[in-house]
Amino acid sequence: MTVLEMALSQYGIKEIVGKKHNPEVLKYFHDMGHDWVKDDETAWCSAFINWCAMWANKPFSDKLNARSWLDVGEAVEVPHIGDVVVLWRESPGSWKGHVGLFIREAGDYIYILGGNQNNSVSIKAYPKAQLLEYRRL
Repeated sequence: MTVLEMALSQYGIKEIVGKKHNPEVLKYFHDMGHDWVKDDETAWCSAFINWCAMWANKPFSDKLNARSWLDVGEAVEVPHIGDVVVLWRESPGSWKGHVGLFIREAGDYIYILGGNQNNSVSIKAYPKAQLLEYRRL
């Protein structure tokens, strides 16, 4: 199974609002050895892509920060569906980011399949201006 197929198999998984936490979200952390995470409010975009890559037998960062994916695979200029997309958040120089899988480009937007997008596994459009790199695993 590919990374993209693993991600699609989780499509629609959502955080649970309130004191309960979705065990499906927590498995992304726990299967990666991050058992200290006990809630589904902890940023989980990188945990999700790590989980998908691990189960697809592809390289993964094993880190919970999105920008850790800048060191995995190889940078590519023209992405293929399923390539990793690394975006900046707040500012290009910030440590914060977002990571997901490339679906398509349309105008000034990149459509990304990822976790923790509107608190769920979904496809969402992000401004192309926030792109740091496309990475091929």
